Amino acid sequence: MPEPPAIRTTVRVWDLPTRLFHWTLAACLVGSVVSAKVGGNAMNWHFRLGYAVLALLAFRLLWGFVGGRWSRFASFVYAPATLWRYLRGQARPGERLDVGHSPLGALSVFALLALLALQVGTGLVADDEIANVGPLNRWVATETGLRATAWHKGWGQWLLLGLVGLHLAAVAAYSALGRGLIGAMVGGDKQLPAGTPAAEDSDRTRALAALLALACAAAVAWLVTAPG
Repeated sequence: MPEPPAIRTTVRVWDLPTRLFHWTLAACLVGSVVSAKVGGNAMNWHFRLGYAVLALLAFRLLWGFVGGRWSRFASFVYAPATLWRYLRGQARPGERLDVGHSPLGALSVFALLALLALQVGTGLVADDEIANVGPLNRWVATETGLRATAWHKGWGQWLLLGLVGLHLAAVAAYSALGRGLIGAMVGGDKQLPAGTPAAEDSDRTRALAALLALACAAAVAWLVTAPG
């Protein structure tokens, strides 16, 4: 006799700060690419958007420790054995590998965050020897600034765009399979088996996120404007 289908219920997976981070970061990335391609005076916006990305990354680092359950790094740092079981479709009961970031999704997230940090870091110290100099270029040797510029405009740019493309392709594939990734990142909820722990998304956590975001923005503003 077949087992009855598991009872599913609406579960808050992505808290509001995580969703705002995700979509704000996406908008900043699009704006950064467009402003870089336009050049000229648009490079002022390229720098501003780069600073915004840095503040967002700092916020996400902090939120990875104090945010909602499924936004915390502890919920999606997987052992190699867990990743291998996931790839073979042999997840153990109760592992909940598809509630937040799956093992493959986690690899994508960490790769994107690391590459974004590297791209922003090289931009801060870059010098194209024409009209654009990063605010922290004065702290590095000339050769270091030139190498940073070469990476930022070359391999760094294309690796980041390629990784974003893979991310979008994966989201499209999961959506085609009915996983509803986009809807969850918009509304925050998923239909999941009853008993799945929900992420806290209260006024208290949202106020904490706002304070952290303001602190990160202030720290970045100080970093890029502090006198040498």
